[in-house]
This record gives sequence, structure tokens and C-alpha cells, in this order.
Amino acid sequence: MENIVILGSTGSVGKQTMEVLRKKPGYFKVLGLAGKDEIRILSSQIKEFKPKMISVADKETARKLSRLFPRLKIYLGEEGLVHLSTDPEAHSIVFAASGFVSFRALIEAIKNRKRVLVANKEILIVAGEIINKYLDRYKAEFLPLDSEHSAIFQCLRGENKKEVKNLILTCSGGPLRNYSSEELKKVSVKEVLSHPTWKMGPKITVDSATLMNKGFEVLEAHYIFRVPIEKIKVVIHPESIIHSMVEFQDGTIKAHLSVPDMRLPIQYAIFHPKRLSSFIKPLNLIKIKSLSFQKPDIKRFPCLQLAYFAVKVGGTMPAVLTFADEVLVGKFLAGEIKFLDIPRILKKTLKSHRPTFNPKIDDLLEVQKWVVKKIDKMI
Repeated sequence: MENIVILGSTGSVGKQTMEVLRKKPGYFKVLGLAGKDEIRILSSQIKEFKPKMISVADKETARKLSRLFPRLKIYLGEEGLVHLSTDPEAHSIVFAASGFVSFRALIEAIKNRKRVLVANKEILIVAGEIINKYLDRYKAEFLPLDSEHSAIFQCLRGENKKEVKNLILTCSGGPLRNYSSEELKKVSVKEVLSHPTWKMGPKITVDSATLMNKGFEVLEAHYIFRVPIEKIKVVIHPESIIHSMVEFQDGTIKAHLSVPDMRLPIQYAIFHPKRLSSFIKPLNLIKIKSLSFQKPDIKRFPCLQLAYFAVKVGGTMPAVLTFADEVLVGKFLAGEIKFLDIPRILKKTLKSHRPTFNPKIDDLLEVQKWVVKKIDKMI
């Protein structure tokens, strides 16, 4: 059995990762778990999987869990994530936590030549160039967990990357795909969180509604597969059956099809290069009958275009995009701003930023502080 660590075990991707491990016993031992302050969920996971160590965000959560599990090693905050991701006994590290807090843990895991399985969008977008430099230097194995990037990864297996013409990311269009511009002005948080296809956390569901999530995935694909941004396309595919495609220079298009269930790409990454039997109901093409495609409407959903703008400028601009979106989505969920304020304020923030090129880690942290102050001032 190999040892696995899951950072973000209490979130949507983390819980689905735990479910995959539960359904496929005997392959991995859960060595470590990291969550925020979800004591009930963490306690349940600790009882079931019996990790050697955990990491939590604050001291109060650590104290409560210490009383419940006196023999458990408990670490705190960013340093705790680094402890878990570099433990000598750990083989695979799942990066399922959102935000930038696990960035150092990812870099240290790569330096220790761990097998890293990454679902964290923010890290890849903010510091994709830095991460690639470390991957090249230390030759660590990197596997994407997102369904779209897993699909591209699988379509590229056995192919010559020099023969790739375009990467094509599919997009459900989100819960507001058919809303008019007038309807978007009055949309509620509840409506935004009602995704028609995927079961996800609130942040990523809002990003799906604005198409920002697809913009993030364009940037991720740019860094993961090292393909020029001009060769990465997006199409709306409401059925969410084709998860991504690769177009080759001879006119062939390779597509990855499956039921829309995150547990499939998670299972693929965890057990790669093996393909184990699935516990998920298989795709039935006869029942689906047809698949449809549309061009994204960037007038109603401008966030997708802002993502292309950010990566074309480069430097710290993708970091501004990521940090600003995180702040604005939080304010929308809290009822402090309206839905269309997200792209409006995001665009203003990007336009007012003077990017730093070839940024260091400290530069990125300064950008994060600047974004928070800038948005608070604008609002």
C-alpha cells in the first residue's frame, strides 16, 4: 500500500477523493488530512481512515481535535500543510484545498519529488511559471484532477505534442446560460448556486455561472500543457458529456466522453497509469441521443475574455485575476455586491494594475494585499 495525503479533505473535491479511496480499499493508506475548521467532517474522516497526522487552520480547532484524538499529530496553518506534503512516508499528495495557502506545500512537495495531484486552480494560475520551473528541475510527477484537464491529459497520451493544433475545453455554460442581460442584473445567489450538471462548492459554482471558472481552466491548460494561449479554445457544451478535446494538425479531433462525475478524473489520477473498474454508472450514449455545442457569449459573460487578457499580459496579471475574483465572489455570496458587479469590478481592477514580470513569491503575496485594498476602495 502507498501512502497518500489529502490537503482540503473537507471540501467538495477532497470529500470525493475520500469516497474514491473508500470504494477502492487496499491500494492506499491515508497518511495525512488537512481541513479548515470543519470539526465534524474531519472527526468522521479521522475515525474512518485513521491518519497519522492532520493539519488545521486555527488553534481552537486543533485543541478540540486534540481532546478527541489525543494520539494524533496535529499541525497548524501553512506550516502544517508543508509538514504533511513533505513527510518522508508520503508518496502521493492531493491538492484539493482552494486558495493560495497551499502554494508553499506544493513547491516543497515537488522539491521532495512527491507525486502531486492538483485540483487547486488558484495556485496554478497565480504561479504556473514558477511551478513549471520546479517541476522541470526536480522531475516530480504532476497529474491534473480537474475533469477538463484530465480529459486533455488522456487525449494526449501516446501523441506527439508538436502535432497538436488546438486544445478545446468544453463548458456547460453554467446555471445562467439562457438568462438575458436584463435577467442577469437581478439574479439571486440561490439561482447562481443551482448548477444544472455538476455538484460543486459555492465558490466554483459562482465561477461557473460567470464563466470565470472556464477562464481559469484556459490559464491552467496553458501552464499544465505548455501550449500557447492562442491554441486553447472554449465551446459551450450543455450536456457536459465531452469533457475536453484535442485537435491535431491533420484535422483529427480526439474527444474524452464520460458521465459528468468528478470521481472519475479523481480515480484516474490516483491510480494512474492503471485504469481500475469504476463504481460509477457508465455512460449510455443511446439515452443521450445527441450532443450540442455553442459559441460562448462574451458580451453577457465577459469574465472568460478577461482571463485571456490576463494571461496575454502575463507577469502578475493572472494573480490579480485570481485574487480579485476570490474577493468578489466572497462579497457576492455575502450579499454585498450584485452578480454583474463581479465582471465589472474585476475588469477595473485588472486595468488599474501595473504588472511585475518574472515575479517572485513575495511579489505575488504583495499583489494579493494590493487587490484586497483596491477592491475595498472601489466598493
